[in-house]
Amino acid sequence: MSRNPHQVTAEFEVALCEYTGAKYAVAVNSCTMALLLAVRWHVMSHCTDGVNIPRRTYVSVPMSIIHAGEWPEFRDEDWVGSYELKPLNVWDCARSFTSGMYISGQMQCVSFHASKTLGLEQGGAILHDDDEADAWFRKARFDGRTEGVTPKDDHFDMIGWHCYMNPSTAAQGLLKLHSLPKHNQPLPNDDYPDLSQMEIFK
Repeated sequence: MSRNPHQVTAEFEVALCEYTGAKYAVAVNSCTMALLLAVRWHVMSHCTDGVNIPRRTYVSVPMSIIHAGEWPEFRDEDWVGSYELKPLNVWDCARSFTSGMYISGQMQCVSFHASKTLGLEQGGAILHDDDEADAWFRKARFDGRTEGVTPKDDHFDMIGWHCYMNPSTAAQGLLKLHSLPKHNQPLPNDDYPDLSQMEIFK
């Protein structure tokens, strides 16, 4: 019997939990999609009225908020490593990845891009501890499919996204995580523009 190629992704997720202290790690193809899924979960689960972020951050963050069904609002904040998408318990941690980083009750979205601490070709993850959200995230990242069930035998009850992590990326992540230092300083911020001044977000 052939081995499930996605088993290595599950193994990478276990390693991420051990490294960060999170109960769950949901691996996806980018931090951008991790943020979109985390915000969408809150939009479906709670009444929200805008999502507040720093005006200087990466452009995909407000775009993910819009794709998730909300609208970005902007604040002045000199952030280092991570910041909260207020009033949600969602964090953009694209520039921060270190051991024991998980904060209970939060959804911390991390990046494994080549320019980031883990330095893979691509990838990201949602670190969290919500049982109900975890089941939703795993279907949402996989076209609304049930993991381990063939499409002809599955029952589709949600609209999902095609954003799962490739097994080859997960395998590379396992190898790199094994030798990653326990403590890593946050990466310096890029020279982000003021997104609040761009017409597309007004």
